[in-house]
Amino acid sequence: MTDVPPIPVLDLDRGGGWQVAVEDWNRCFGRLRLKGGGVDAGVHVERCAAGRLRDAYPVGARDVEVRVTDAVADEALTALLRELAEAVQRADPECRRVVYAAPEGDAGQVAAAECAGFRRVVDVDLADRQLSLLVVEPDWVTRTDIDLDRVPET
Repeated sequence: MTDVPPIPVLDLDRGGGWQVAVEDWNRCFGRLRLKGGGVDAGVHVERCAAGRLRDAYPVGARDVEVRVTDAVADEALTALLRELAEAVQRADPECRRVVYAAPEGDAGQVAAAECAGFRRVVDVDLADRQLSLLVVEPDWVTRTDIDLDRVPET
């Protein structure tokens, strides 16, 4: 079993115009209500290794899933996902992946996530649904050393 670090406390009130209310927060997940710009949406933030995606892909202990639990327009979803991804990366610089799981085949949600900087990586089957996983990864994860004749230093 992967040792799962606590979910970081997110700073979402950085001049983005969001009003944030914490509905529930514990070691592995948090539920928030975000209001702003005509949007009133519930948000669920969870360590992937402790949540519904733990067996869906090779999760890292610090991966974080962000879920918008209320229906919002695609433009609002883009703004929410961008803000959430940035907040997770600020709060946990060691987080390798911020994950958004769109219903498989939902082109609107996938496009909204891609506009927010997420990259589609894989479709997965959970016990009760099929999802398309999209991720935001920091530069230190995606940086590629093209010198194939040497082993990179860590």
